[in-house]
Amino acid sequence: MALSGRPDGPPLVAPGAPASYAARRLAAFAAAAAARRGAFDLAAHGLDTGVLGERAAIAGLTRQGPRSCGGAFRTMPTTDGWLGLSLPRPDDIEMVPALIEAVVDADPWQAVADWAADHPTGDAVARAHLLGLAAAAWPPAPSRRPGVVLTEGATRQPRERPLVVDLTSLWAGPLCAHLLGLAGCRVVKVESTGRLDGARFGPAGFYDLLHAAHESVTLDFADPSDVHRLRELIGRADLVLEASRPRALQSLGILAEDHVAAGTTWVSITARGRASDTIGFGDDVALAAGLAVPDGTGLLPVGDALADPLAGLAAAAAAAEALLPRTARLVDVSMLHVAEEAAARPAHEATVIRRDGEWWVETASGLHPVEPPRARRPSGTAAQPGADNPRWWR
Repeated sequence: MALSGRPDGPPLVAPGAPASYAARRLAAFAAAAAARRGAFDLAAHGLDTGVLGERAAIAGLTRQGPRSCGGAFRTMPTTDGWLGLSLPRPDDIEMVPALIEAVVDADPWQAVADWAADHPTGDAVARAHLLGLAAAAWPPAPSRRPGVVLTEGATRQPRERPLVVDLTSLWAGPLCAHLLGLAGCRVVKVESTGRLDGARFGPAGFYDLLHAAHESVTLDFADPSDVHRLRELIGRADLVLEASRPRALQSLGILAEDHVAAGTTWVSITARGRASDTIGFGDDVALAAGLAVPDGTGLLPVGDALADPLAGLAAAAAAAEALLPRTARLVDVSMLHVAEEAAARPAHEATVIRRDGEWWVETASGLHPVEPPRARRPSGTAAQPGADNPRWWR
């Protein structure tokens, strides 16, 4: 709640029940981890619904509606609704003139807002997607598929300490990898020498939290010999975790379906499922799923990139369950549809009140303070890029 609303206004209650959804996914993960290696105690690892706000806690972020907590996402009115747009990368900002078909001399956000005000939501979102930008429409148009879709593959041989090859970046995938590591998996993080995980350049504490105790290798994906090394590493894995559009790895000759058919479980996290080529980040995908709050004069994001940790938890539960049987699986995790499931859960009746200079929320269970986000302490320092290359390729 502390991360939802305007900076000078009250915290807002999220639609649906994202915290309850997160708790259920954590419980499912713990049950699967315990089934594989004995008891797994969430509390012993400090794991609870607080994981949804850990990035904000470490980075010192707070609510900034109608901007996201991190500032790279904003909502703006259109002729028939709202456009939500993420511009987190310099390349995204450079695409604004193409988006609005005009020269941008000043604030690019204001230029987009002026343009959006003259266009229908559907047209604005379609043009943004055409240019490879992460955008969402409000009101949302819920689709009909589960957040996690499973496809069975070939027989696999379970190992006591499964090898997880982590090809992901930012938050959702690394959160999944982090949880699998806590459950006894050996995790090897793979990064491109030309494009390291962008989270490395954010708060070090957050990167350390998700990657401490993981091995790190770097490869040049433009070098055929390094692509061969990547294929060999994937071939040795019990589970591969990736969060790119399928065509990205296909361009390297790597097809998830082929590896699942050979007995490797593959967990794919994408914005809208493997059938979609559109990109998305945690804030815009959350809005597309219905996780936003209209406040009369604006449309305000809920939480900090909320679709990211929700998808990470859903992926972790599905991955832990996929390590149990002797059959490999292709696990298709859609951030949008996971967030839709969280938004669709019945919301608890709650009223926000101000008392003694503090914000409180009143529910059927009583009066509770609105607490700031909190984070666990990292167990160590994450490995430097490529620190474990010599271990894998002597």
